[in-house]
Amino acid sequence: MDERSAQRRSGRPGVHDTWRLILLIVTVIAVVKELRKPAEERTWHGKVADFVPYDFRKPTAERLRRTYWNPEGPILSGKVWGVGWAPNLGVVMRLARRSSSVSG
Repeated sequence: MDERSAQRRSGRPGVHDTWRLILLIVTVIAVVKELRKPAEERTWHGKVADFVPYDFRKPTAERLRRTYWNPEGPILSGKVWGVGWAPNLGVVMRLARRSSSVSG
């Protein structure tokens, strides 16, 4: 029996459940933050507590590219849609190439 099955049977929340609850709370906070603004000032993107990024705008091809494949950007950026961070694979590949050329 794996750990998750044991936790479900015991009724104890696991790390996954805790993470989902935190994500739900941050999402609610972000939506409430936007709804408290006058309608013309709502941007549907920003940060909760100046830390956790959120973006509820319709995703675009440009934002997808800038988020997931921007070799000159940060290694983590806000998700294209939703709450939290997304990996920038362009930076990961650049760092991997640099690492292999240095060690090779």
